[in-house]
Amino acid sequence: MKMRGLKSGLLVAAGLGLVASAWGAESLQDVMKRRNLSQQDLLAASKTYVPTGKRDEFLAFSSGGQSGQVIVYGIPSMRILKYIGVFTPEPWQGYGFDEESKAVLAGGRIDGHDITWGDTHHPAISETDGKYDGQFLFINDKANPRIAVIDLRDFETKQIVVNPVFKSDHGGAFVSPNTDYIIEASQYAAPLENRKFYPLEEFNEKYRGGVTYWKFDRKEGLIDTKQSFSIELPPYSQDLSDFGKGPSDGWSFTNSFCSERYVGGIEKGRPPYEAGCSAKDTDYLHVINWKKAVELFKQGKTKKINGHDVIMMDTAIKEGILFLIPEAKSPHGVDVTPDGKYIVVAGKLDTHVSVFSFDKIMAAIKAGKFESKDPYGIPVISMQETLHNQVELGLGPLHTQFDSKPCVAYTSLYVDSQVAKWNFCEGKVLDKISVHYNIGHLMTMEGDSTDPKGHYLVALNKLAIDRFNPVGPLHPQNHQLIDISNDKMTLLYDMPIPLGEPHYAVAIAADKLKPGIRYAVGTNSRTDKPSPYGVRAGEEKTTRTGNTVEVWGTAIRSHYTPETIEAEVGDDVIIHMTNLERAEDETHGFTVGTYNVHMSLEPGKTSTVKFKADREGVYPYYCTEFCSALHLEMQGYLLVKPKGWKPEANTTMAKAAYTEDDYKKQLKKIADTQAVIDSVVAYITSTNYKDFPDVVAMVDDAFDQAGKIPDVKAKHEAAAAKKDWENACLWAEQVWQYQVKTADLGLRAKTYLEQNGAKKIK
Repeated sequence: MKMRGLKSGLLVAAGLGLVASAWGAESLQDVMKRRNLSQQDLLAASKTYVPTGKRDEFLAFSSGGQSGQVIVYGIPSMRILKYIGVFTPEPWQGYGFDEESKAVLAGGRIDGHDITWGDTHHPAISETDGKYDGQFLFINDKANPRIAVIDLRDFETKQIVVNPVFKSDHGGAFVSPNTDYIIEASQYAAPLENRKFYPLEEFNEKYRGGVTYWKFDRKEGLIDTKQSFSIELPPYSQDLSDFGKGPSDGWSFTNSFCSERYVGGIEKGRPPYEAGCSAKDTDYLHVINWKKAVELFKQGKTKKINGHDVIMMDTAIKEGILFLIPEAKSPHGVDVTPDGKYIVVAGKLDTHVSVFSFDKIMAAIKAGKFESKDPYGIPVISMQETLHNQVELGLGPLHTQFDSKPCVAYTSLYVDSQVAKWNFCEGKVLDKISVHYNIGHLMTMEGDSTDPKGHYLVALNKLAIDRFNPVGPLHPQNHQLIDISNDKMTLLYDMPIPLGEPHYAVAIAADKLKPGIRYAVGTNSRTDKPSPYGVRAGEEKTTRTGNTVEVWGTAIRSHYTPETIEAEVGDDVIIHMTNLERAEDETHGFTVGTYNVHMSLEPGKTSTVKFKADREGVYPYYCTEFCSALHLEMQGYLLVKPKGWKPEANTTMAKAAYTEDDYKKQLKKIADTQAVIDSVVAYITSTNYKDFPDVVAMVDDAFDQAGKIPDVKAKHEAAAAKKDWENACLWAEQVWQYQVKTADLGLRAKTYLEQNGAKKIK
């Protein structure tokens, strides 16, 4: 350790000298002194710094807590890259403001009511053979028991399903090793029947918990609700879950708390829930043979509740798919080790972490060796006879993640505000590090998979207290980045999360993600299918049917077609807009002032907004995403006329004065710009540009813009022949606008080729 520290010091000192010579005005030593930084600070900064133009090694997907969203950030930079709208509207992306995303949110309606908030908790990345594959992300809503599907090809939410029998959930989402099923476990026991009241005095008889196995259709990228089912469980508060791996594949594990089945009531003079739900020494780990449960479902051994298939508890017991094991009091984590041989459970009110042996569990089940049955007749396996070991880690152990090194695990200690590094095979503590403050979940890179990557750990702390600049009584959460690549853990970075309470996060190697950068022109991004409302350039139209005005429009730098939409008071207005761009990152937005609609139009995407023109007036619409030099000019007007309005006679359009000299100046500008275009085209076509798909897309866009010029050129020449200098100048200006967009795309393509090693064609 001393040698490593000496080497780091020498490296930093050498760096100081080099930087001092490169930056004559202020050396690195000067900066360190001015900002009171240590060499350790500098080393931590160098481990997290991602230079301009470089990218992170991993991407993290964090729940957004009460925001109902998902947060995406890079590791090690800890730079927030995106918020994904999931259960709640997200205005930037038009989520909840265009018709396509409203249809997704409508899937989350409960009892016919819109639910406009959510409490996201546990994200899970899709897996193939137990390894993260980067194709899909799933996340649950605890408050309103729902599961969402996010497609990582475009980082958009595609589906929300409502659990038909639960009233809350916490134990979701967790995926099977090949993502054929997703677990969602209930949290607070309630009657499974919807809109059915039973008094709390009938809690033991009428209230139930459960676990749902949602069938995922990977080809469609959607949950198949008709092929999904639930298992009825006792009215314990089921909590977190995990699927088995390797030797334990086919089994799932769900822990619980409040197995006392205590019902509080301080208003009735009874002790509160927190007393009654923590009175016993142990709670129950549910051990479920889910693959056999699938067969029971297919055999029809279920009961329909609210139209949903449920394997009743009696059937689960009779068929031998459900067992219980006592576990440490009030557990809040159950995690299967990467090799699938052990199940790690941490109890908040115990100082130990329990490591259960899957082989021992199977041996007990095979031998029919049970120590008792619970009040509902479920066989209870002995805790002591199934333990591999118990390790005393500290106060308030919660969640466990795994390292790339064999047998190495990390567990959060809520009360101690620490992370413990320990060996679950040998049962010994290896290291501890303090965090700030009251850590809940923690995350290692791909730490839920069969192939953890090590390198980094993120502590998801519940409190920030004094770590950041004060911003009022509501503080941000604090995600802290920890280096776990060496024997001793090292704290690298504090990251404020200003969006809800991020409950859990998962991280994946960035190179496993292959998101697209454009859609096929006219795509409904929420269904990944061609939109019936997509149009190409020249196909734009506006129709009136009764009291409905419907627009099929397009957006491209720097204008909409149409630029004027006319309606009458009381009309229903429907606007379909297609982004014709093919160049990367050329997103347009669309909104109509005061009508509470918005679209985010990524390249190729088609979206729709609907509203009633309920008041007369003039309402500008414009591009909300800065897209070009003439972004502010990308505008139009919705004109809402009174019923029966007629224009006055002899009215003319507003105009300015133009001369022949103005026209000649326009022609010179066109000629100069064309020379630039010609030089760029000559460079691009002299290279192997067709080997670069991004450049091909830009070239296609450029030719599309240039292809509009001949028609407009004919118009300005015809106007000039009539000495109509206004139209001659304006149509010539439009030629130049097409040239500018052509040149912009060409120059971007040229730069891309130069930076990515394009070769000259011989």
